[in-house]
Amino acid sequence: MAGIYIHIPFCKQACHYCDFHFSTSAKYKDEMLHAIHKEIKLQKTYLENQKVETIYFGGGTPSLLSADEISKLIQTIQENFEVINDPEITLEANPDDLGIEKLKDVRNTAVNRLSIGVQSFYDEDLKWMNRAHRAYEAESAIKRAQDFGLENITIDLIYGYPLLSDLKWQTNIQKAVDFDIVHLSSYGMTVEPKTALASFINNGKQKPMDEVQSAAQFQYLIEKLTEEGFEHYEISNFAKPNKYSKHNTNYWRGVNYLGVGPSAHSFNGETRQWNITNNAKYNAQLELGKIPFDLEVLTLENKFNEYIMTSLRTQWGIDLIKVNTDFGCEINTKLLTFADEYLAKNWLQLNNEKLVLTKEGKLYADLIASELFLTENEFQK
Repeated sequence: MAGIYIHIPFCKQACHYCDFHFSTSAKYKDEMLHAIHKEIKLQKTYLENQKVETIYFGGGTPSLLSADEISKLIQTIQENFEVINDPEITLEANPDDLGIEKLKDVRNTAVNRLSIGVQSFYDEDLKWMNRAHRAYEAESAIKRAQDFGLENITIDLIYGYPLLSDLKWQTNIQKAVDFDIVHLSSYGMTVEPKTALASFINNGKQKPMDEVQSAAQFQYLIEKLTEEGFEHYEISNFAKPNKYSKHNTNYWRGVNYLGVGPSAHSFNGETRQWNITNNAKYNAQLELGKIPFDLEVLTLENKFNEYIMTSLRTQWGIDLIKVNTDFGCEINTKLLTFADEYLAKNWLQLNNEKLVLTKEGKLYADLIASELFLTENEFQK
């Protein structure tokens, strides 16, 4: 099985914290969609005849597309790839795009999962982030989507920024619970270089992020959602039973995927490639029948470290049997030696031949993963 990701690089306005590739002008949207259709056709052999089980419209803001534009992209995928019956098809959407008429139209497409970028249910926080919507629009969008039968909904919430008191954070989570959301993705606010937020902090216009605040709010998130019956199946993702994001879960479990559109990444187990992050150049190259991308051939070291990084983030953890099979018993032994320190700290647990993060260990997931990485020299010893 495999997945296809489509990057729609347009937004109404730029969120202060965002470093994804997008344009706030949709002037060349038609040209972009034409190029994306061409890339889908040119990449028809990339997944080596594997069946496609997930399609994900991300961005940017793919909810800026019309229902007809969404359906035509799905149709082009179906014409060029073997797609399973009833695939998971996710559309990322901003709340202000999900009016009654838009939801009616979306309901008539093959989209069966919505990812709504709520981020906060407080207007002052949304204004601070420079989001395009307001809190009432977020609440209305969720209710309307559910009324239209689109119940497989995930929402995004952000924590760990100066305006977010613990009481506001608790209220945000409670609202998600009260809406009977089946999936929630939640991220600590990070300050990415070259963003407006980074500039504001460097110029002293904004306070820097507080790691202690972020850690405390993350711990509360875990405790509250676990109490409410959610499974913390990946560091930033929580789902009711059997409501995981199939598409993203496949990323973390090393399933092949094709990324289409400017800045989109693709992975086939042996190589990783990424498209150019320039809309005009992307369109021009596709007009010539060429896909503008860079490619990296994955070494054994790359494959191992990537497996450690992605699998450790999940509730399934690092499978030592898989490590032994794919990389050899010596590598397996080295991994366990490096893991000893974190097993002793109770940041890792060894359960049924799997290394899994503990509740406390989840606070240090990136650190632990980096300490478990192996170098090229260690593979050659």
